[in-house]
Amino acid sequence: MENFIDTPINQTASKTQVKEFFTAVYTYMFMALVVSGVVSWYLASSGLFMEWFITAEGAVSPLFYVVAFSPLALVFLIQAKYQSFSLGALVGLFVLYSSLIGASLASIFFVYSMGDIAITFFVTAGAFGAMAILGYTTSVDLSKMGSLLYMAFIGIFIAAIVNMFIGSDWLAYVISIVGVFVFTGLTAWEMQRLKAIANDASVSSENKQKMSLMGGLTLYILFINLFMSLLHLLGGRD
Repeated sequence: MENFIDTPINQTASKTQVKEFFTAVYTYMFMALVVSGVVSWYLASSGLFMEWFITAEGAVSPLFYVVAFSPLALVFLIQAKYQSFSLGALVGLFVLYSSLIGASLASIFFVYSMGDIAITFFVTAGAFGAMAILGYTTSVDLSKMGSLLYMAFIGIFIAAIVNMFIGSDWLAYVISIVGVFVFTGLTAWEMQRLKAIANDASVSSENKQKMSLMGGLTLYILFINLFMSLLHLLGGRD
């Protein structure tokens, strides 16, 4: 997928084909958001999160770390094997991935109020939508910016893992501020990449279907990370 912006497009897809591609992309993204939302809310409201992931002493259980880090292995598997896996298998892995993310996100219901979570979700949706439109409509090549932002993304990810163990409030605040800029910028860049893929009529129908899922997965990841960054900045802890 990374090569589409730099590769000249010899055949241009019809408007209907482009619309179908983006409909599939956003369907996958919204499906994952719904799955994550339902799973996180259910685990928090039913008490299962406390039962499964918090020990009797009040510490985080090893199972929580398994659930928190296993999506990383899953996303690497999906990205490495999406060409050889069937679409059905990819959808199944995507649902599993979003379920695991939802399980780890259930902790926010014990930290932030429902009002803060709802407001932050709508703020995230607005910022995400604005950057998606910018990325789709701009004529500026964002590929160089995207490469730099992905390097920053990796740095944020490493810093966040370290902070899980040291628990520094100021580092979490810095990560959140930088994250807002990185994830909004990556949203615009990803939309430009997806536009290039959608307009390439030389890509087979099967590959387009798989790439729409991969696009939905990437946008979902960016949305969740932007949401968490904004929640840390805007949400008042209970």
